[in-house]
Amino acid sequence: MDIDVELDATGLSCPMPIMKLSKSVKSMEVGQVIKMISSDPGSEEDVPKWVKRSKNELLESKEDAGSYIFIIKKLK
Repeated sequence: MDIDVELDATGLSCPMPIMKLSKSVKSMEVGQVIKMISSDPGSEEDVPKWVKRSKNELLESKEDAGSYIFIIKKLK
């Protein structure tokens, strides 16, 4: 899978990971893919909710050694 944008939100706590994700996605073209890494456990619930609310597509979500990794495709 091609990743167009990488966002490292490690060390940030709620609501900063979502704020940074929202800002990054706004600057992307439709069809581009962003990979976000967060250390905030709240991201595990917050990011999928934000993706649904913003009408984008969550391609992948996983936890790896305390990091939460999300792959999101911009749809609109």
